Amino acid sequence: MTDKKLLLLAGDFAEDYETMVPFQALSMLGYTVHAVCPDKQAGQTVRTAIHDFEGDQTYTEKPGHNFALNYDFDQVRVDDYVGLVVPGGRAPEYLRLNPRVIEIVQAFDQAGKPIAAVCHGAQLLAAAGVLEGRECSAYPACGPDVRMAGGTYMDIPVDQAHVQGNLATAPAWPAHPAWLAAFVKLLGAEIRL
Repeated sequence: MTDKKLLLLAGDFAEDYETMVPFQALSMLGYTVHAVCPDKQAGQTVRTAIHDFEGDQTYTEKPGHNFALNYDFDQVRVDDYVGLVVPGGRAPEYLRLNPRVIEIVQAFDQAGKPIAAVCHGAQLLAAAGVLEGRECSAYPACGPDVRMAGGTYMDIPVDQAHVQGNLATAPAWPAHPAWLAAFVKLLGAEIRL
């Protein structure tokens, strides 16, 4: 077992930036990032969507890239990983219906391993029951999910991140610099420039 493996839970129509940027940035830092999706194997892809903020009452959505998975979902063992990444977009909405996905999120949290969730990723944390009595940022439309799960929704600027315990959460992809830095710090790494 290596101490540098991370798990990224992807799914069709996950947000493009929230999937690709963490995967690339964390890989660049030397982590092995296993990107998985239920019912898919390494070499298959998930379709992503680009969410943008263009002055409408909510985000707009456009087709994104096809993101290549590099590990089989059925092979995931939580003990092999030091942290979990949960991108946003529409994927968390249906991933939370998968009992094994819920078990994985719960196991990471019960072990106190760092979890990074952005945007709609909070829907998965809420469904897994890991937000009771905890603070969590998310896309504002997910605030009710956080509150109904017993958590406190943290309404922070879109380019900021919130950390409580093993959770690093953020409202959306503009927070990547703050969110990924917070997650890496929870992982015990230090970046020096």
